[in-house]
Amino acid sequence: MGAELRGANVVVVNWRDLGHRHAGGAEVYAMRIAGAFVAAGAKVTFLTARDRGQSATDRQDGIRVVRRGGRWTVYPLALLWLLVHRFRVDLVVDCQNGIPFFSPLAVGRRARVVQVLHHVHDAQFKVHFPPWLAAVGQWLEGPAARRVYRRAVTVAVSTSTVDAMRARLAWRGPVHVVPNGSPPVPRDLPGRAAEPTVVCLGRLVPQKRVDRLIDAVDALRSRVPGLRLHVVGGGPEEPALRARAAGSDGAVSVHGHVSEAEKSALLAESWVNVTLSDGEGWGLAVVEAAGHGVPTLCHDVDGLRDSVRHGETGWLVPVGEDVTEALHRVLKELVDPAYAAETADRCRAWASRFTWTDSGARFTALAADLLTGADSGDWLPGMPEATVARFAPGARPVLRWPGARVGDGWALVEQCRPADLLVALRAAGARDVTVRAASAAERLHGVVVDHAERPHGVVADHAAGTEPRPS
Repeated sequence: MGAELRGANVVVVNWRDLGHRHAGGAEVYAMRIAGAFVAAGAKVTFLTARDRGQSATDRQDGIRVVRRGGRWTVYPLALLWLLVHRFRVDLVVDCQNGIPFFSPLAVGRRARVVQVLHHVHDAQFKVHFPPWLAAVGQWLEGPAARRVYRRAVTVAVSTSTVDAMRARLAWRGPVHVVPNGSPPVPRDLPGRAAEPTVVCLGRLVPQKRVDRLIDAVDALRSRVPGLRLHVVGGGPEEPALRARAAGSDGAVSVHGHVSEAEKSALLAESWVNVTLSDGEGWGLAVVEAAGHGVPTLCHDVDGLRDSVRHGETGWLVPVGEDVTEALHRVLKELVDPAYAAETADRCRAWASRFTWTDSGARFTALAADLLTGADSGDWLPGMPEATVARFAPGARPVLRWPGARVGDGWALVEQCRPADLLVALRAAGARDVTVRAASAAERLHGVVVDHAERPHGVVADHAAGTEPRPS
């Protein structure tokens, strides 16, 4: 991988950087991926908006940061910058946060473009904008983006984001999954609080519905003695939430932005994390809480249904169900120290599967394959988004699909027809091959999982005289 990326000129385009006052999970992802490209030998420019107090350019950990424009003007100014520098750009990582940058219009066919999509925003446009402007946003995210990015590869951070792209944006291009990582957890943290303690970790914006959580905690105070809520994070809703919490007699604390050490301490003492978001790309805060042994109660919506394993690392509540009663049930279950400890162990084990090192390696491997001329892959309606193959150990076939992951006796390939993978493996000398659709967990983790149950959709290598078998 390093040889293919050494000296490559990569531009990561994202509407904010981590120094922006409204930075969130999308900025963490973009900067982590930019850092992975630097580690792989690429020359990286991070093209973004300029917040008040920020310089026009600077360098951060080997990344050149270029800031142009504000909330709205960043889009045309970033496109102009790409147009001016197009002959020096090899790859654009184009991070879409509702409104696309449309970078293919500036760089043409010379540079490869990888679009990053965290989640589909269609319904959220109506939360933030008047109807006419929401309709413009939906058109830009859907029909306009489908046309402009038709030759690009898309990276989504979760399998439910891929599903939403297919169903709600009618997306037909290749989509690969590269999930978020999770930060390491400090040692020597305090133990769980003796009294029921709830935490809400994340950006304070309208679609997170933190106001409803404050109301739910207020309604439960008479039924759950000692109940506390810590709201951790900043954002435009912070002043309104502080005002709302003022009537809670100290039961609700809105902390705003805190240090990493203070955030970890607040998580460690909490019983449960609650997020009532309308939808996420993944759930970065959810997995961070899980790393501290804290399960999450959330709505069963895109992204969160990927980052929470219902009944194991948290609970998914149907949209519209009374969250007050759901939270009450969860707190009653977590009163049992043994059950709470088992849940915490499952949460930590789940979070440990997601690392920024692995996410960066997967993204840069995909990019390296594209830069060396690999076909971007293909997808047709009804075709599995990803395919798993098992074969006799010992073979390590080289596969032509970008981002293909191969282990001893297994392969996981996204955006390829199962029959094509079967033919390629047999041509490479693999024996006893079986092919099936990959599970959502396998796509997230990038490895093949052995199942006790027979998988669906297995294609057997009948010519080799084998029968379909679980893999």
